[in-house]
Amino acid sequence: MGFWRGLRHAFGQPLRYATLVAGALPALAFPAPNLEFVAWFGLVPGMLLLRASPSAREAAVRGWWFGTGFLLASLYWLAPNLGPGLLLVTAFIGVLWAGFGVAVRGLLRDPVTLGRALAALVVVPSSWLVADWVRSWQGFGGPWSVYGASQWQHPAVLALAALGGVWLVSFALVVANTGILILLVARPVPLRLVGAASAAIAIAAGPVAFAFTSASPVSRTVTIALVQPGVVHNPTLSAFASERLSAGLSRDHADLIVWGESSVAVDLSLPSSAPRLRRLEALSAADRAQLLVDQDSVVDGNHSKVALLIGSNGIDGRYVKTRLVPFGEYIPFRQELGWLTKISKAAAQNMVPGTGAHVLTVTTPSGPLTIGVLICFESAFPDMSRVDTDQGAQLIVYQTSDSTWQAGWEWVQAQHAALSAVRAAETGRPVVQAALTGDSVAFDDRGRLVVWKSSKFRGAAVVRLDLPPVSARTLYDQWGDYVPWTAVVIAALAAVIAVIRADRRRISRYRPAGLPWDGNPERDRSGAAAGTARDGTARDGTATSGSALSDGSPAGAPPSEQ
Repeated sequence: MGFWRGLRHAFGQPLRYATLVAGALPALAFPAPNLEFVAWFGLVPGMLLLRASPSAREAAVRGWWFGTGFLLASLYWLAPNLGPGLLLVTAFIGVLWAGFGVAVRGLLRDPVTLGRALAALVVVPSSWLVADWVRSWQGFGGPWSVYGASQWQHPAVLALAALGGVWLVSFALVVANTGILILLVARPVPLRLVGAASAAIAIAAGPVAFAFTSASPVSRTVTIALVQPGVVHNPTLSAFASERLSAGLSRDHADLIVWGESSVAVDLSLPSSAPRLRRLEALSAADRAQLLVDQDSVVDGNHSKVALLIGSNGIDGRYVKTRLVPFGEYIPFRQELGWLTKISKAAAQNMVPGTGAHVLTVTTPSGPLTIGVLICFESAFPDMSRVDTDQGAQLIVYQTSDSTWQAGWEWVQAQHAALSAVRAAETGRPVVQAALTGDSVAFDDRGRLVVWKSSKFRGAAVVRLDLPPVSARTLYDQWGDYVPWTAVVIAALAAVIAVIRADRRRISRYRPAGLPWDGNPERDRSGAAAGTARDGTARDGTATSGSALSDGSPAGAPPSEQ
């Protein structure tokens, strides 16, 4: 009976459901709704519900529901692979936002003071960032819909990404939301001004950074052809469609021709595929440019995604996909979650990942071109493109398919393509994405859009890009994830301080009057406790209860029975 009563209590509170819905609101800032301005205030409704929690425990629970709502709305595209298991997975990861709920309630509940308001402007964004960063680890599925990525179409805001990655953009967004909340709930006018000023500073931070920084000098210009054949359900026909669209690109003087993910229907490393490889070699020679294709490789029953650089003399380089799509290409914690294959389209077996990011060298008429090649879901990981930059890449190339998300799942295609803008701003490198079915895109080294071809496009998009010198480095390139690590330290210190203060309040609440912190009452020479007379009256003449002190009972409690 107690279990069911507790369950009814947990799921029978309307405000928790309201918090769940409020968590879904910020997802509107991402493509395809693309209401990016919502990100600057979209957390406020949920934060209002969190601060109104009657206890820290309830704030943690509401924070959990809030995080679950955000993840459900952001990861809806996993429904074909997870089915009803999506709710289980998002509820499991959503618990990371419990700390965010506690921070909002602890620092912004009534009455809001100047000290707590200033602390909230640092601690609340840090708490959000810790949750977003931890759930972005590969073991938890990866960094899809990191909050700062919602600003992909604003290069001025993405200037913060060059300084601290997408994490700094996220921090600024949550600071703005926190400032708006202070503006709404604080009573003293000066405190409201603090909230308004904080929000204004957060909003202006990116444009100011953009204005005071400049693009890297141009070292050379290259021409890239992005081949998009569209939805072709027959893999063999799809492969020849890319080949057909690549013919004649010599007139565009392309330096590199990029095909999408799984664009080759056979494993070109097998002897049986030698005729197919010779056709691609001949195509490369005719176009006077190397081809970057992608195949599904099977070795001893193990499946992998492999990018191949093909020239007129054969395969000149390869890269094996390292970060796999959760539940689509592997199941995290398969031993515990393998049962999902029985109720959904989750991966029947885990694909074999590669050993990490590395660069390939393309031969062009103007000299060697070093590129970082990554596949599909890897565009969501900031560290991978940064590793390619560390290894000398002047251009980042993504290959993707997204054919799973046709007909009703177009939001994920646009959101996937938009990540290239964030990676470009972070690394200070142009980024291109060639999609088998859409969307194919190109962004310059500051994240400004150059080409965007939707899923309706069929053909080859040819784009010219200015490349920075190999030595050009953004601050994020050099310092890495210092922003989330700093947030971890801030959140941890805030948690320690909160625990210490809670312990002090608890001790003070149950400490008998006149009992100092060391537990030894001060007594005068007569043996009476300090502050009382020998007859048991206080020095101010009021009566005291000797028994209430003698048995150590809390103030106001009845004396213990003898």
